[in-house]
Amino acid sequence: MSLLVLKVGGAVSESAAEGVLELARDHDVCVVHGAGPQITAEMERRGLPVTFVGGRRITSAAALEVVRASLATVNAGLCAAIGPRAVAVPDGVLDATPVPGLGLVGDPLPSAPPFVVEALELGLVPVVAPLARGPLNVNGDEAAAALALGLGADRIVFVTDVPGVLVAGDVATAIGADEAERLVGAGAFEGGIVPKLLAAARAARGGVSAEIGATAITAKAVTA
Repeated sequence: MSLLVLKVGGAVSESAAEGVLELARDHDVCVVHGAGPQITAEMERRGLPVTFVGGRRITSAAALEVVRASLATVNAGLCAAIGPRAVAVPDGVLDATPVPGLGLVGDPLPSAPPFVVEALELGLVPVVAPLARGPLNVNGDEAAAALALGLGADRIVFVTDVPGVLVAGDVATAIGADEAERLVGAGAFEGGIVPKLLAAARAARGGVSAEIGATAITAKAVTA
């Protein structure tokens, strides 16, 4: 069966479980999840500063404690919602290099963690939280793209609470990787869509079919 990497945002994690199971009927599925809203809410409750640079959260040691706890909670809830085929992947199986100036933050490297590979071979659905060795906090979208490339996935889908990539007010059916990066560089997007677009472009260039909601991200320019 073809391999699908599914990136699920913290805002839609458990509600996406039914879709995960449906896809798992015809595909091998690896799920990567975030916990952005949960992390931000808990950091604000504790009085910790919430700051992002290019979609990456500046992560102090105190913030990393919140990140780990929030990801663990989301992971457990998502595994329970998916059911017995889901298996929680231990923290620290991802490879990453530290990102200067952002604290305990990593840039994920393409990898095929043995735990994930073995789970897929057993017909299970590995559920991955984006914490790398170090430990380092990794953006979930970037982690999903790195896993898709390392595992040699056929397809990566970024599941969000928005319908797709808005260009000039409309949801684009497709956008090329170069154009996506140009628009990001020009400041056309802000917030969580920025790392999604860049991660999808990276995956597409590596030969993985990439989608953000209803928008396909292609390796080459899209022509009319």
